[in-house]
Amino acid sequence: MEAADKAARIVRTVVETLDPGFAVKLWTGERIGPATGPVLTINDQDIVWRMVRRPSFSTLIEMWISKAVDVEDGSLFDFYALPSRGNIKAKLKTLPKLAILRDLPAVLFSRKQMAAQADLAGRNPFVSGSSKEAIQHHYDISNAFYRLFLDERMVYTCAYFTDFTNGIDQAQVDKLDHICRKLRLKPGDRLLDIGCGWGAMLIHAAKHHGVIGHGVSLSEEQTRLARERIRAEGLEDRVTIDIKSYTDLSGSYDKISSIGMFEAVGLANHATYFSTIHRLLKPGGIYLHHAITRRSKGSAKKTLRKGAEYKALIKYIFPGGEVDTIGMTLGNLEAHGFLVYDVENLREHYARTCRLWAERLDARFDEAIAEVGEAKARLWLLYLTGCSITFERASAQIFQTVATKRARGPSGLPPTRADLYR
Repeated sequence: MEAADKAARIVRTVVETLDPGFAVKLWTGERIGPATGPVLTINDQDIVWRMVRRPSFSTLIEMWISKAVDVEDGSLFDFYALPSRGNIKAKLKTLPKLAILRDLPAVLFSRKQMAAQADLAGRNPFVSGSSKEAIQHHYDISNAFYRLFLDERMVYTCAYFTDFTNGIDQAQVDKLDHICRKLRLKPGDRLLDIGCGWGAMLIHAAKHHGVIGHGVSLSEEQTRLARERIRAEGLEDRVTIDIKSYTDLSGSYDKISSIGMFEAVGLANHATYFSTIHRLLKPGGIYLHHAITRRSKGSAKKTLRKGAEYKALIKYIFPGGEVDTIGMTLGNLEAHGFLVYDVENLREHYARTCRLWAERLDARFDEAIAEVGEAKARLWLLYLTGCSITFERASAQIFQTVATKRARGPSGLPPTRADLYR
């Protein structure tokens, strides 16, 4: 029996033992499993060699990127929606290991030459906190690529759905206005937006709330387009953006927003971050902190341990990125001179946001491939789908937290928050 046949037999044995509830189609054309529903296609017999050589989550991602593994008759979301078929770990223990081991040597020593794989990982070994190079690794891919799946304002953070049937354009407008109301913006306020992206928050706040806005970013591509948009809106005298770190800022601001950038700060830099925000915020000012968090697991060691999915995320998507817990966020705010007033969990909103992004990218996938290449387009589709599923199953959370500088006397905030949910 040839090595290819033995590789097929190993895969067939594994699939039949695990009984995943969906069909698997081999590189030979053979289909294993149900006759209907989504199909996992295996296009490369070297899958066995690759998984034996390096049995890791990264290997699975690289097989997806290279199209050694693909899907037919559905999407990745369809696989997630399938009902559970029992404990996978328990099923793995029932594999006929001796039969597999008899076929394995022929597969390992007779594998075909693999094509060169695209290396899409970040360039630097992990450090706590994203450098300018790391930020550009993610955000400077192509403005045209991000336009394919973001809303018309190109807001690349969690949307806010006043109704979960709303589209992404409406949900992002509602998110921007929700944040502006939480900040109690009024004409003449000096607003600082840290990690301002394509400028949507600053433009919205200046147009609809009359603020004087300033933003900072480390992304050259985002800043270039943001400045174009500011000029197009006739807001050059009211909105400015610098390419610099938040640590290099001076002056003072009435309101500060940090929307989806804190994950790039790094745990080792949290003290510097919060002390900088405190220094920049005027007495009586308001700070809004919008960030992803992980679940606390009792001890700091367990909580901060990076699992396989987390490691893959910082390897391929966000080099240097780290997320804390909501408890760490609140503790840091209090330790650095803030009073916390409101904490809102937007987990379900982010699950919906990422799903819409993934579906929009999938709908324009040929354009995405033309813009950034098939490997990167496939990586981003996997990333957006995975993020949606992560928030759907509550493996991660995202909170908006409102705080002011600690001071005696009235906070200046209204007695209720009824106006925020009108």
